Amino acid sequence: MNGIKLYAVFFVWIGFVSIAQAADGDDSKDYFNPLINGAPSLTIAPDAKGSSLGDAGAATEPDIFSQYWNPAKYAFAYSKGGFGLSYTPWLKKMIDDIDLVYLAGYYKLDDSGRQAVGVSLHYFSTGKIDVSRPGEAALYGISPYDVSFDLSYSLKLSENFAGAVAFRYFYSDPGKIGEGYYPGSAFAADIAGYYNDYLMLGNSECLLGLGINISNIGSKISYNKGNSTTFLPANLRVGSSLLVPMDSYNTLSFNLDANKYLFPAPPYMGSMSVEEKQQALNDYYAVSSLSGIMQSFDEARVSLSFGLEYIYDNHFFVRGGYFYEHPDNGNRQFFSAGAGFKFNAFQLDAAYLISTVPHNPLDQTLRLSLSFDIDGLKNWIK
Repeated sequence: MNGIKLYAVFFVWIGFVSIAQAADGDDSKDYFNPLINGAPSLTIAPDAKGSSLGDAGAATEPDIFSQYWNPAKYAFAYSKGGFGLSYTPWLKKMIDDIDLVYLAGYYKLDDSGRQAVGVSLHYFSTGKIDVSRPGEAALYGISPYDVSFDLSYSLKLSENFAGAVAFRYFYSDPGKIGEGYYPGSAFAADIAGYYNDYLMLGNSECLLGLGINISNIGSKISYNKGNSTTFLPANLRVGSSLLVPMDSYNTLSFNLDANKYLFPAPPYMGSMSVEEKQQALNDYYAVSSLSGIMQSFDEARVSLSFGLEYIYDNHFFVRGGYFYEHPDNGNRQFFSAGAGFKFNAFQLDAAYLISTVPHNPLDQTLRLSLSFDIDGLKNWIK
């Protein structure tokens, strides 16, 4: 059985690496054409643990912030429940007052622990922006923001596998940036699965995790009352994790995720006339969400995340990771580092991003997460 499990992981990752290599070698699309969506804040990793692992989290061990990465993991969580808060000052190299606040929690519905519900609130603020005409003083200020609310249900279908669904309401207010612009809203859903099992590698009993999360499948969003619509950042995330104990106190965790956006890129309009560009945009805006998912598989755009975690006595954590995205598809490439400390009822984690490409506004991004375990709180109160 151990050989079958490892072969399954091997062939899954061979497939994803082949897709990524095919994208890199496609000379017919050798131009910068990043994916653009109507809710980019939903693509920002909100918590410190996943961020410090290079944005890997589909198959890592369950934690309170699993709602974003893979809500199916909640069914395998060790505690009855928990809640947490994460804070990210975003794009600090450019602007001082862009912030992401993320609240998440889960609760097991029965004593067997096979069912769990999760909730989260995702709030992204771009701070105050002055609106003015060229050469004039500011006319007024606006404070754009995005907010989304998630509700998930996870169920352990066997001793080793759990499935989950999540529902999301997203609201975005760009502020009064001009005539014809209004707040937009959208509904979306996630479908997720998580598998884990123990296997022997040498003399070590290791924990293998496999995860998949298809997220943000839903309606499109419009900021001009339906005159044009933009895709939500629908995404396919597949991941694997291997937890390797070195002795009774020291453990290593190896994590690998692949991400593929499930919406098409805007048309490349470099050599088009004005009329052709407008027609191409009209055709692009007219594509439905479902058709967009189908069209996205014509574009082999895959990003890869690798994360390594060292765990001491399940109380101290040191993490590192790397994220790679092809230069023509956005060129996000960075190392990440982080650490965590767990004490009875609470855990504090921090993450830091170090860009490997020049002039990246994401460089030096800091994230902080604080989470509380319900079982730990009960024991602490006693």
